Amino acid sequence: MWFRSYNQFGISVFLAMLVACSGDTGTGPKEVKWDRDACERCRMVVSDHFHAAQIRYLAPDKKRTEVAMFDDIGCATLWLAGKPWESDPNTEIWVADHRTGDWIDARKATYVEGNLTPMEFGLGAQSETAPGGLNFEQAKQHIIKVEKRFDHHGVHLMERLKQQAKRRQGVTEQPPTGTVD
Repeated sequence: MWFRSYNQFGISVFLAMLVACSGDTGTGPKEVKWDRDACERCRMVVSDHFHAAQIRYLAPDKKRTEVAMFDDIGCATLWLAGKPWESDPNTEIWVADHRTGDWIDARKATYVEGNLTPMEFGLGAQSETAPGGLNFEQAKQHIIKVEKRFDHHGVHLMERLKQQAKRRQGVTEQPPTGTVD
């Protein structure tokens, strides 16, 4: 009889330890392994404590939430666009406050321009409103505009590199007309 109570006690302790050691509560931001975790979108290491972001989501084929880490809110919103869980109200988006490094709800944050950020989107998040600050939807539009500018310049750069390569090979081609940004 005493053996059964020890068995039940042992199983209870084991289950309690298993739950306590899982470490992930299933909600809220996850602890970042600075300079080791990689951005889910651009694969740079997450090292800026004041501009990092996280997205906690439930993938359709999973039973537990997953957390994706990002080095910049721009990477986070661009990565999230088009994902099946993008508009799920249970999807959590966390961003570091650009002044304190504390995690805040990205959808409720105010974004101020002019910050030096890892991917040059230039937005710092804070919980208080600020003159000229952007809400989350405005911040996403800013990020899309910056991304298009990067892509635009990247296309021109690639075209110029191709032209230079052709000139080196002796193929003469007139550069395209129009202004280059």
